[in-house]
This record gives sequence, structure tokens and C-alpha cells, in this order.
Amino acid sequence: MTFKKFRILIICISGFFMLAPAAVYAGADSGIYIGAGVGDAPIKIANFNESDFAYKIFGGYNFGYIPLVDLAVEASYVDFGNPTSNIADLNVSGFDAFGLVGLSFGPFGIFAKAGLINWDAKVLIDSVRLNDDGVDPAYGIGARLKFGSFAVRAEYELFDIDNVRKVSMLSASLVYTF
Repeated sequence: MTFKKFRILIICISGFFMLAPAAVYAGADSGIYIGAGVGDAPIKIANFNESDFAYKIFGGYNFGYIPLVDLAVEASYVDFGNPTSNIADLNVSGFDAFGLVGLSFGPFGIFAKAGLINWDAKVLIDSVRLNDDGVDPAYGIGARLKFGSFAVRAEYELFDIDNVRKVSMLSASLVYTF
């Protein structure tokens, strides 16, 4: 493909997104939404490097957007599962709150989020039980595909929990917007 044809193609695609009817970008995108997701949560602490099935339940409010830009707030309960090894048995869960910003291209969109997690950890090492908790930063990126008021979204979240090298979650969620 020559540069001239490529440039014409880019102009046509850009024109489509700029001139598409507002109904394509409106509707179920703004308002209250709820969702649930499942995934995998690897936890790395010193020599402990295990993962387990994780889930989350969340809700939020999408303020709508300036053409192509989504703005939302979201809160969730997340359970990172119960990863175990010959070193320790770990149980971490928490409540988090995020601000989200995203780009919307009709039914497809991408987003990034940043916020805080209020976490609680229970560790069992050689029949000694330890508890710890705190509030730390959390971040995430993801993509979503909408089907009317429903959406499927995939995301990667990183939780910067104190004294832990890495707690993350890769998940798939189903979302319903009212």
C-alpha cells in the first residue's frame, strides 16, 4: 500500500469516528453499573510466589464522556484467593476505590484506573497465625466490549501492598449498566 492510499484510509477511518451518529456513543455508557469478575491473582512475598483463583464484585458510576473519553468512579470487594506453598498459607482480600479514564470507540473501549485498596491479610506459617492490614495504591488497565447494556471486560490490576513485592490480578468481568 502506498503512502497516499494509507493516508486516505486513515482520513476515512477518522472521519467515520468523527461523523458517526451520537447514538453510537450514548446510551448505556453513562450511569450506574455493577459487575463481577473472576481471574488469577499471583502474590509474591520474598520466597513465596504463588497464585490462586480470585474474584471481585464491583459497582460504579460512569459520568458519560466528552466524545470518545469515558470518566468513571468505581468501588469493589476483591478476594485474592488462598494461595499456599510449603512456606505459608496466605489469604488476602480488600475493598478498593478507583477513578477511571478511558477511550471509547463505539462498542469497544480501553481504560486505565488508579486508586486505593484497603486490604486485610492473614498468614499462617508453621501454625503461627499473623494478621496485617493497610491502605495502599492500586492501578489497572483494561479493555471492554459492549453489547447494549452489558459489557465484557478484561483487565490487569496491580496492588502496591506494603511489604509485598507484587500482588496483581488478571480478570474477566461481566458488567451491566442501568
